[in-house]
Amino acid sequence: MLDFTLTPQQLALQQKAREFALKEVLPVAWYYDEKDDIPLPVIRKAFDAGIMNLDIPKAYGGQGLGLVEAAILTEELAAACPGLATSIFDNSLGMEPVLLSENEEIRKRYLPRILNDFKTICFATSEPLMGSDVAGIRCLATADGEDFILDGSKYWITNGGLADYMSVFATVDPKQSHKGICAFLVEKDWPGVRVGRPIPKMGQRCSNTVGLKFENVRVPKANVLAPPGKGFVLAMKTFGRTRPIIGAFGVGAARSAMEYAMDYAKKRQAFGMPIANFQAIQFKIAEMYQKVETARLLTMKAAWEADQGMDPTLNASVAKLYATEVALEVVNEALQILGGYGYTKMYPVEKLLRDVRLLRIYEGTSEVQRVIVAGTVMSQYQSAMPALEDLPLHREADPLGADAMKPAWRCRICGYVHYGDDAPDECPYCFFPKSAFKKAGEGATA
Repeated sequence: MLDFTLTPQQLALQQKAREFALKEVLPVAWYYDEKDDIPLPVIRKAFDAGIMNLDIPKAYGGQGLGLVEAAILTEELAAACPGLATSIFDNSLGMEPVLLSENEEIRKRYLPRILNDFKTICFATSEPLMGSDVAGIRCLATADGEDFILDGSKYWITNGGLADYMSVFATVDPKQSHKGICAFLVEKDWPGVRVGRPIPKMGQRCSNTVGLKFENVRVPKANVLAPPGKGFVLAMKTFGRTRPIIGAFGVGAARSAMEYAMDYAKKRQAFGMPIANFQAIQFKIAEMYQKVETARLLTMKAAWEADQGMDPTLNASVAKLYATEVALEVVNEALQILGGYGYTKMYPVEKLLRDVRLLRIYEGTSEVQRVIVAGTVMSQYQSAMPALEDLPLHREADPLGADAMKPAWRCRICGYVHYGDDAPDECPYCFFPKSAFKKAGEGATA
């Protein structure tokens, strides 16, 4: 039986996250957005409050919470500021390859540090000439005995400027495509690691984004997250578990924009009444609410699948695709309801609009999600309905009457159904020969 009720523990986490978002995140979001800087004191408060690193397993001292809890928490934080929510969530993104790696020793060494010592970790796949095409990585990992030497650069790295550790994906040979991809845990203070200037962005300005440069960086064997040939799979498994949370970013931002629009519509007077009384505004609010609710359900389904040990790849892409596109639509409509005020920096919606625009790009663009969904559905979807060529579609003979036992032959070209002991020599509609017909069966049992 389906049950969409949150547990008491999940409700308590939701309330805790909401209080943190309203008390610690919301008051500083616009100031740091204007500065184009990350509020490190808030990140520290999130760490101290137990808002970060919820997914570290109990075996390493963590809470061991799942993606459903992560989605609940992220929605609340993103409702206050998607940029700050990104920075807080990024530790989980950076840790995911560590959690999924076959290297148990690396978990024992690093997860307690992240949990207890306020160490941060980022995720580094993207490069200046490569975004969603993970197989196109050019950052080079050259074997040197049992160690590897890293040379190359990464770009668009969230929290890269403040991370102590980095989950870095590289390749032993760009010509090998996905077969050459490997992954490493790199420490920022190792010789040869350089951090670029913060990248100036349109939105998500409360989130640090930089480029990383690796020059002759030696990575010991102990820090290999995935050997050559296994890195691509590790990256894809990581995205399968983190894309639902990007959906939660969209849900949170869209929800707060809807709430701002509702508040404004109830108080703004036009033509002698609140604009909330006009059907045009009511229809906008109705569609916004429907989209927020649908996006949340898709996000939770994908998160739940991952928590149950199921392959979340398909529904993670569905959730990420739908929720991020819905976020842009809902925030845009909220700005329309606020009119000129919505377009100003004195009201909150213009920042949300700038922030959510990124959601359709990072962790795989909307176009990439469509490719994943289409490819998976077309190759793996199991149809409940019969194939078209096996479908009699009785029109000339009553399948419940006297002709019920007559054999039916369906033309595989135009769909015409012929009744008789044998197929016709030629289809009377499309003129294809007898070989185009397939015996569908007898009467209603066909």
